Amino acid sequence: MSGLLELRNVTKVFGGGIFSKNRTTALEDLSFTLYTDQSSITSIVGESGSGKTTVARLLLGMIAPTKGHISYKGKDVAEMSRAERKEFRREVQPIFQDPFEVFNPFYKVDHVLKVPISKFKLADSEAEERSMISDALEMVGLRPDETLGRYPHQLSGGQRQRIMVARALLLKPRVILADEPVSMVDASLRATILESIHSLNRELGISILYITHDLTTAYQISDNILVLYRGSVAEVGSVDAVIKDPKHPYTQLLVGSIPQPDPELAWGEGRTSFVPVANRAVNGCKFADRCDSVMDLCWNNVPPRYQLERHRVATCHLFGDSPVMTGSDVSQVFAARTEVSRPTPSGK
Repeated sequence: MSGLLELRNVTKVFGGGIFSKNRTTALEDLSFTLYTDQSSITSIVGESGSGKTTVARLLLGMIAPTKGHISYKGKDVAEMSRAERKEFRREVQPIFQDPFEVFNPFYKVDHVLKVPISKFKLADSEAEERSMISDALEMVGLRPDETLGRYPHQLSGGQRQRIMVARALLLKPRVILADEPVSMVDASLRATILESIHSLNRELGISILYITHDLTTAYQISDNILVLYRGSVAEVGSVDAVIKDPKHPYTQLLVGSIPQPDPELAWGEGRTSFVPVANRAVNGCKFADRCDSVMDLCWNNVPPRYQLERHRVATCHLFGDSPVMTGSDVSQVFAARTEVSRPTPSGK
């Protein structure tokens, strides 16, 4: 399989010079690939500060890696010609957390849909432009006659977010990077937006990278999942395996924090908490000071990535008897879409 969008040993450090105490490593030695002939939905999850949004910004070319390379169709993004970068911008589309920030309040919502058509010369006439916009809106569940001609403040958050999905769809992208696309909309609208994203993958073959802190929606929509902790990979694998039977202590804490609909439990009862178990310097596993299973080995030795199953990798010394994953590309353990059977977000 040939790579479509790739990170190779990417590290991103924010802050001053080499000797600055204000340096923050947002992402450390991450490699994974979205393949040309395997359109799937992959979730990147973790708590705030885990490096999720940094991954999205790197893949979009908004920031450059401190180390490593990002490539699209085998071409390093940093070395692209103007024409190659334009193609990259069209084929790799973002959907951001807050759609209101994307709209200019002085323009009607039509503007945000017409600009990409004009910029990339996608229509030969106004009639074709109108037809393209109408088709895109209908695909995400919006009626053109009730949407076009309005200002952003006249639409709900869910409608604005679906317009941004429609905007991405107009460009016929190969990859969509969705960064917390449903975190700022009502719960009643989340399934609708997730279903729109799900349809883009299943019906149009668009690869989706879904970035979220919400494990529930990640489980509903994804084929594979990558769990980040403080910029490093904690666990990777098929979403069914990781969510139903988490192996890394951090993933166990994340899954354990999901509220359970059990009327017998008092509020907060049965949940795990993120309380440091020790106050000492950590030079090995980044999760050592919060891990109930910490061993002496963990404090000064960075764990390798152990391959536990065909579609499961965990970066934890607890699995020292398992084989170490060969190579650095964690996507080699991703399950193909045909190997997993996921329900649609609407439950169909």
